[in-house]
Amino acid sequence: MPFNKDDFSACTSILAGKKATIDGSTIIARNEDSKSAWPKHMQIHAHKEYSEPQKFVSPDNGFKLSLPTVRAKYSATPEWTDKFGVFEEDGINEYGVAMSATESAYANERVLGYDPLVKDGISEEAMLTVILPYVHTAREGVNRLGEIVEKYGTSESNGVLFSDQNEVWYLETGSGHQWVAQRIPDDSYAIVANQLAIQEIDFSQPNNFMYAKNIRTFVSENHLNPQPNSFNFRNIFGTHDLSDEIYSTPRVWYGQKVFNPEIKQEPMSQDLPFIRKADRLLGLDDFKYVLGSHFQDTPYDPLGFGTEEQKHKFRPISLAKTQESHILQLRPELPTEIAGIHWLAMGVTAESIFIPTYAGTTDVHPAYKVGQQKYSNDSAYWVYKLVGVLVDGHYTELQGFLKDAQKNTNIALSNLLHHSDQEALKLTGTKCTEYLTQQSIKMQQLGLENMQQLISELVTASTDLSVLNFKTDANL
Repeated sequence: MPFNKDDFSACTSILAGKKATIDGSTIIARNEDSKSAWPKHMQIHAHKEYSEPQKFVSPDNGFKLSLPTVRAKYSATPEWTDKFGVFEEDGINEYGVAMSATESAYANERVLGYDPLVKDGISEEAMLTVILPYVHTAREGVNRLGEIVEKYGTSESNGVLFSDQNEVWYLETGSGHQWVAQRIPDDSYAIVANQLAIQEIDFSQPNNFMYAKNIRTFVSENHLNPQPNSFNFRNIFGTHDLSDEIYSTPRVWYGQKVFNPEIKQEPMSQDLPFIRKADRLLGLDDFKYVLGSHFQDTPYDPLGFGTEEQKHKFRPISLAKTQESHILQLRPELPTEIAGIHWLAMGVTAESIFIPTYAGTTDVHPAYKVGQQKYSNDSAYWVYKLVGVLVDGHYTELQGFLKDAQKNTNIALSNLLHHSDQEALKLTGTKCTEYLTQQSIKMQQLGLENMQQLISELVTASTDLSVLNFKTDANL
């Protein structure tokens, strides 16, 4: 079968430092794209302490790792089945560390010839599970994953996002045992789309770069650097082919176009920078817009004004294969359990709603715990997915219903979250935890109720859009 990147998990990521956002939050965000009908759940793992180390064994490739005896509480979004691995993907732990894993990437044949991927090495499905519950800072998360990659190898090339209230980091694995990580400058952002993205590594700045211990020796001894006067990780380890220009770079181009409309670039450019400073402070709505985007206001929008060739030339950011989209926001000057917000949009981002869940919560709405491969109306994933299916059938006629519901729900959630923040700050200990859990479930319920109401409106309106409809000539 010909290689097709759509056969793999293929996501779009955004990272932003605390001085790049309007309220001083650090933000990491990503669309998890895999299959058009593959439900996700949401789970809160309780803090646990064991008498002896636990062993993780991947149900996918057999990767094994001994785990520490203390496992922190953390949120996660696992698959509906663990047959192919757990794929917990994104979450915030009790220490205020956020992690999103992974952004699938592709290394070139030249480097893989000297350091192949390791069949039973760590992969995407295991990363969050064996890293997030055991780290106290974003930097510690980078270091833990890097050490595992060096010791056990990795079976994939990936990008992994880490943050805490002070720092945002992006780590990339470029071959079986080689990796680098860069701290996103506080006043900057980065957008990544299925390519190795990190560029120049400054080995004299340990506060801003981390990397495999022998990476310079590995590259030098095997003559892998096409530009020996610099160390550009993307150029040494990454790919630069036509599929990148059609599949990956246009998404980075569009995200940078939204955040920096004053900069003129080409969507197929192989030279888009990894780090950018936006033309303004970025709000939560900016991240939601990009994650839900499909080249709006350009000829490349599948729902837009371009030619048929233009409308299907590039792979959009939001598409039918999105399982869930998340924004992990760590707000400043708040207690850890209140500061962290796990925003989660189930299904297709453009046709869904980001629902906030506090990092301090101990449980989620029952609808977020269920859902199998076939549709069922008790599953949060399938409720949001059904909205998209109904709108898709007659997008021109029905998009207004969707946009109104999204707008009204976002406003209601914002008001409820603001009120909840104020009340939670008056509480401590168990009372605070119970309140945060209650309010998180209340916000999840609000989203579900509004989507059920929207479904009712869409079904009703769709009854007049049948191809079997017939309009009688008024003159008859």
